[in-house]
Amino acid sequence: MSVHARLRATVPALMPPTQAGPPEITGSPGRRMLVQRNDDEIVAQPLDDAFAARAGASVHFPAPWPRGRGTWEVAPDASLAVFAGVHAVRAVDPSGATRWEVRHGCWYGACRELHESYDAYANRQDHRYPESGSVGFSADGRLVWAHVRGPLPEGELSPDTADEWLVIDAGTGRVLARADAEAAAAGSFHLPHPTDPHQMGLSIGEGQDGAPLRWGRWDGKELTVDCLDGDLCLLSLSPSGDRLMTVSHDQDSLAVRDSRGAVVEALVWNAEAAIPRHPDVPTDTDPEADEDELSVCWDWAGGFLDETTLVASTAESDEEWGRGRHWLVDTTGTRAFTQIDYPSPVSSEPTTLGGGVWSTLSETRDVLHVWDIHGLKADLGRTGGRGCPRS
Repeated sequence: MSVHARLRATVPALMPPTQAGPPEITGSPGRRMLVQRNDDEIVAQPLDDAFAARAGASVHFPAPWPRGRGTWEVAPDASLAVFAGVHAVRAVDPSGATRWEVRHGCWYGACRELHESYDAYANRQDHRYPESGSVGFSADGRLVWAHVRGPLPEGELSPDTADEWLVIDAGTGRVLARADAEAAAAGSFHLPHPTDPHQMGLSIGEGQDGAPLRWGRWDGKELTVDCLDGDLCLLSLSPSGDRLMTVSHDQDSLAVRDSRGAVVEALVWNAEAAIPRHPDVPTDTDPEADEDELSVCWDWAGGFLDETTLVASTAESDEEWGRGRHWLVDTTGTRAFTQIDYPSPVSSEPTTLGGGVWSTLSETRDVLHVWDIHGLKADLGRTGGRGCPRS
């Protein structure tokens, strides 16, 4: 059985895909933006409730360094862009002026310099492919949470600290709190609590070594960091912020957890038990074939459509055999997995946008398609889907 996705909107990219990274829709309902970055700038285009561009409302943020040298984030009100670079976190306003900067240790692993500027290493061959941290704005836009390589110029937390997690005043750049992230990252990203600006999730990738997950709480004076057990990728937070959707580093396990890391109501699923093999896998497959080639695994993609409904994806493991599959997951009642059917083939993983909608990127990477499921709860009850055992 399946449910049918309905196309809500087609959103063209702001820049050609040959010159820029993929377009993204950010922000919560009522404050959504289409954002895209090339080497020279970030463009942010506010969108209305129908995902159409608001006339004359685009904002351009000149970039201090090329997009391959770090990550970035735009404030919820598009008043500021923050760039997480190799040597510093820098806030830039639409004029290109630097609002503030926090320097830190270098993200190139063998380098122990505290660079004063991008020009200090711009042409160094050994700094062409650095590791990276990330930044995230709080729900109200007043705080910037930054994952950086230590130390800061003011000194180290301890000689053993590799990565630090900072809370920064978005207006002034003052570091309000700092803590040991207890990681050595290759990359990371932030997911803010949707209603509480004093809470933030940090998903860290250490390459083959693991995927530490951190949850931060700042009480106005002290930053407390919970280190969630297991190697987990944080995909999404529910609208209330009370539930986290995670996939294990080995991509075997999908789960719904609380912010302390505990699985909620046994909502955890093994991919092999929950999802059938792709229908295009040949029935005469060699019985001695490598099981890893035949197995189903979760993508590091998807999220909450509402408080109890998820979108998940197995596109990576499906690619060997045919079209990638997306799944609607009901976390109540039968806890069913139901395949999502699209009116035309999709070529990317799903990204949830809040308000019961999600997006996919076109194969040419120049258009975002926004989807919903008409009568979501009614469709779930009618089609049923494959029930999933509790792992």
